[in-house]
Amino acid sequence: MGILDGLQITDMIDILIVSYIIYRLILVVKGTRAVQLLKGIMVVMITWAVSVWFNLDTLKWLMNQMITVGVLAVIIIFQPELRRALEQLGRGKIFLRTVSEDDQEFNQRIGEIIKAINYLARKKIGALLVFERNTGLTDYVESGISLQAQITSELLINMFIPNTPLHDGAVIMKQNTIMAGGCYLPLSENPFISKELGTRHRAAIGLSEVSDAICIVVSEETGQISLAMNGQVVRDITEESLISKLFTDLRPQSKDRGPFWRRKGGQANG
Repeated sequence: MGILDGLQITDMIDILIVSYIIYRLILVVKGTRAVQLLKGIMVVMITWAVSVWFNLDTLKWLMNQMITVGVLAVIIIFQPELRRALEQLGRGKIFLRTVSEDDQEFNQRIGEIIKAINYLARKKIGALLVFERNTGLTDYVESGISLQAQITSELLINMFIPNTPLHDGAVIMKQNTIMAGGCYLPLSENPFISKELGTRHRAAIGLSEVSDAICIVVSEETGQISLAMNGQVVRDITEESLISKLFTDLRPQSKDRGPFWRRKGGQANG
């Protein structure tokens, strides 16, 4: 019995280690092209399993050839992603990525956004910034110019400079990426909206009515900053309130709770 108990404990430890490794690898590939690769691999493996189960020799042979050639193709096509993963492994970031590092990246991103908004407000440069949350905004992203750029205050400011190609539309951001600029948003048809609000404000309210996105508007007439959410708009919002709202609603829920085994049921203790 002692030997059997020892084997069971060893098996449990083995399973836990492998599960944690897979979990960390998923975090590495999340948000990269490798996600689509994993979906393709799953389709191939399911097809192969079906061919084996029903004894479909021709299909099974084809799947075996695809798997054999696919390993080499994956290494060649996704060489940059594999190199990045190995570099993170060498630096210990795959297994030792801490909450403070995630917070630092998030804080820096919010700082860049606030810096850009304050500059635009001081110069009375009209702007419309959209932050995607749970509701996908792909249709609106495709209406603009794809950028896939890192969020920096300099880039955000330059995109709204008057008489430039992107200054009239909205900028849509997702996590730490500027997805697109010059995007067209649906205008709100709410008859109770103040007549003082222009097209940017109506577009921000309109999008917030059909999604859970957060929209920030800088008025080119007054320089006031407005926040639109859930079909409502807060005009002339203070910098402190804006920062608090962005920190509350944009912080990645999967990364600010500490280790994954402490996230269930809310915020980790301590």
